[in-house]
Amino acid sequence: MLISMTNEMMRQIIMDHYSNPTNKRRPTTDGYETIHMHSDNCIDDLDIYLLVKNGVIIDACFDGIACIISTSSTDIMCDLLKGKKIEEGREIIDSFQKMMKEEKFNEALLEEAIVFINTSKQAARIRCATIGWTAAEEILKDK
Repeated sequence: MLISMTNEMMRQIIMDHYSNPTNKRRPTTDGYETIHMHSDNCIDDLDIYLLVKNGVIIDACFDGIACIISTSSTDIMCDLLKGKKIEEGREIIDSFQKMMKEEKFNEALLEEAIVFINTSKQAARIRCATIGWTAAEEILKDK
């Protein structure tokens, strides 16, 4: 997937998820676990919500104010985690975090999240790209 994707295509995916985030909302039912995250270096101030039942991530969403990178990355993350077993979710998150550290990662697990592959070259943006992922990782770590 990465080989055939141009920088312009990657930018367009990021902008689409920023302009029309399908997972930006507060939950309307009980049972969600939440973590509040913020960044000292950016406007990012987000609440991340996961609904986990019987070992499956039923829903993932977020709300708050964030930059383009944080909003789009968190929106894509929510799409990737929905419907996954906890262990699968952890593997997806781990792969994304490894990509951010320029370590070996499983590209196949990341789908659209691969558009952030060049973020690691901009150290100040790594926190923006990983803020939602770090929150989800924290929620899932004790499950």
